[in-house]
Amino acid sequence: MRWRADITRVPGATQHERSEVVRCRPGIVTKSEYGKVPDQRRTTRAAHSCCAASGTHGMRRRAFLTLLASAAAAWPLAARAQQSSMPVIGFLRNTKEEDSVYLVTALRQGLKEAGYVEGQNIVIEYRWAENRSDRIPPLAADLVRRQCAVIIAGGNAPTLAAKAATSTIPIVFATGEDPVNLGLVTSLSRPTGNVTGVTFFGGALVAKQLELLREVVPKAAVIGMLANPTSPAAEEQTKNAQAAGRNLGVKIHVLPAGNERDVDAAFAAFVQQRVDALIFGGDAFFTGQRDRLVSLAARHAMPAVYNLREFVAAGGLMSYGASSADAYRQVGVYTGRILKGEKPADLPVMLPSKFELVVNLKTAKALGLELPWFLQQRADEVIE
Repeated sequence: MRWRADITRVPGATQHERSEVVRCRPGIVTKSEYGKVPDQRRTTRAAHSCCAASGTHGMRRRAFLTLLASAAAAWPLAARAQQSSMPVIGFLRNTKEEDSVYLVTALRQGLKEAGYVEGQNIVIEYRWAENRSDRIPPLAADLVRRQCAVIIAGGNAPTLAAKAATSTIPIVFATGEDPVNLGLVTSLSRPTGNVTGVTFFGGALVAKQLELLREVVPKAAVIGMLANPTSPAAEEQTKNAQAAGRNLGVKIHVLPAGNERDVDAAFAAFVQQRVDALIFGGDAFFTGQRDRLVSLAARHAMPAVYNLREFVAAGGLMSYGASSADAYRQVGVYTGRILKGEKPADLPVMLPSKFELVVNLKTAKALGLELPWFLQQRADEVIE
């Protein structure tokens, strides 16, 4: 756009003392700055001077805005470049995200203990199967394609799927079963290959759980059990429960439940069969459904023992087992050690150092049960 210079008389001036002003968009040049304007040529020169100065200012402003825009555009690129240089950890679990918040919190704590903080020096890619076992293998394959530095597998099926998908990327698992029986490792003390992790042996504690249940419900003759048929450990869990039941002289009635519809159908069958109490196979699906399972047990007045404290915190009667949250914290520590250069084969599978008995007195009262005093004394935690 071309600038145009105009001569304008200042309003209110006398005829002999007129002050002339040179207007030059966007500024104003007055007589005090440039003196009188004797003719059109001087006026034009003054106008051109004003326009040149204004043009220089405009050029500088445009250059500044261009530089600012370039910096703004470069910032996310730099952030992405920094993020891409961080090691990527894959996380695979077969539950819904909202059902595992406490485990992710524990995992991050373990990583922090090892010197890693999500978003600062590591990136975590989460994959949730949302209780659909058919989604687990493709999600594991996706993490392998992502070329993760380490894959964290929560549960039996995710660990087996990750192991089937890669023999080179380190895998750190958290499982409630015997990893040797599952075929995850050849030895607890000296794992081979690219797999190691933490086990809290939830499924192997069924005999002790039945003993505790009989102490609370001594007349129980028929005990119902839910087992997830899609779990690789379901057969072993069922076998252990049946053997423990025979030793105690009680009948174990096992029903499959791999989704919410199965859970409802199983409880309806338990009501018809008049089972006296309940136990559950250790499985991530049941852990994710803990609120639903606890609610159904309360609705049908069925005393139940669980393998994790989280069930009792949700209103269940009692639990006996190791801490799953502590297991995931240890998984975070192991993951950090691998990121620093250690190999999975040199890291022995970690075992729980303590098993906890947790009881809920409020739930016992609602069920009309009197928890034996010695049982309360033995409990590591009593929820009132």
